[in-house]
Amino acid sequence: MRRTALIVSAAFVAPVLVALAGAAQAQTTQAQRGDSVARVMQILKTTPLIDGHNDLPWALRQQYGNDVYAVDLTRDLSTSTKLHTDIARLRAGGVGGQFWSVYVPASLTPLEAVEETFEQIDTAKRIIAAHPETFGLATTADQVEAVFRSGRIASLIGMEGGYSIDDSLALLREFYRAGARYMTLTHSKTTTWADSATDAPKWGGLSPFGEDVVREMNRLGMMVDLSHVSEETMLDAMRVSEAPVIFSHSSARAVTDHPRNVPDRVLRMMPQDGGIVMINLAPGFVSERVRAWNGARAGEEARLKTLNPGDPGAVEAGLKTWDDANPTLQATLADVVAHIQHVRQVAGIDHVGLGADFDGIGSLPEGMGGVDAYPRILAALMDAGWTETDIRKIAGENLLRVMRAVEVVATSKANDRPSLARPASAGQG
Repeated sequence: MRRTALIVSAAFVAPVLVALAGAAQAQTTQAQRGDSVARVMQILKTTPLIDGHNDLPWALRQQYGNDVYAVDLTRDLSTSTKLHTDIARLRAGGVGGQFWSVYVPASLTPLEAVEETFEQIDTAKRIIAAHPETFGLATTADQVEAVFRSGRIASLIGMEGGYSIDDSLALLREFYRAGARYMTLTHSKTTTWADSATDAPKWGGLSPFGEDVVREMNRLGMMVDLSHVSEETMLDAMRVSEAPVIFSHSSARAVTDHPRNVPDRVLRMMPQDGGIVMINLAPGFVSERVRAWNGARAGEEARLKTLNPGDPGAVEAGLKTWDDANPTLQATLADVVAHIQHVRQVAGIDHVGLGADFDGIGSLPEGMGGVDAYPRILAALMDAGWTETDIRKIAGENLLRVMRAVEVVATSKANDRPSLARPASAGQG
């Protein structure tokens, strides 16, 4: 009886010991990660974490009629709204600089796009004015650092979609005067002068007028943003631009095979170009499994629409059946880290940054519900062997270097006349 009892006890104790060992290891890992987060937060006290792309102005337009007082941005809004961004979480995330995107849809007419982009610039400036103790407008690298030293979050403006200039370099100049310091050459659709990554090509990259746009951006000191553009447009823009280019919110195509991501061919050119790739958090861009799931669901939706023309109810019912059989997948912190590591490996530590696309995407990687996620990303990199110097570079130093290089090129062109270039034929495209 005693021998049997001993056998039973051993059989019971062994898995318990394994579980306890696993729990202890998890606690140790959690403690190490907590220590890494604390180290990251110390670093971010003296180096601004500058995110390349946040769509809060558009979220306010869509959800609150562009009223910056309709929601209390000083509070943590994670449980009461769909917003990814608020001041409480920006502070918790150690954010020291933010490019506010003044996105408007590619489906608008050119004149509508012009009007709404100026409205979105106004929204960004009203966010800043509503919270002067937290935000300060910045248009140069020196101003970013000055606002950061004052204890506030440097706020910059980035345009998303070259259609907003309506083929007018005069309008480009006015957007620059209004504070825009980068312009994404396209969004989801090919424009009258540049090919998009997610639309049929028309120009094989940039049209001749598209090249004129890039040259005028160099003269002004406006960064050329190549997120959303086709690979051919990337190559043309890098060939034409005398200043470094940026990818304000893109990831690595070799890790997730999405056309929105940057191919290795381009990443290998970044050291010579001097630019920066700022990693996006969109699950379909950072997880190959999620990208494949999204593609399969889109294919099923197209099939159902073909089988049920004019019957949206049948399409909806069919999609529900498909969703029930194919549960939604989530991206992870490990997926995000894999993209950062790949860009570092191929392009180099001086050419990687962060451009999360908060409030511009419908879902986020697991455990990254808002702008307070940055310390966890940087802590994971420290746990993977990144040094304090490395963390300072990805956080903000790389982008500040690019901004200064763009400003130097603009200074060298201070005596050049503004371009009066127009497309070869009015109304083409």
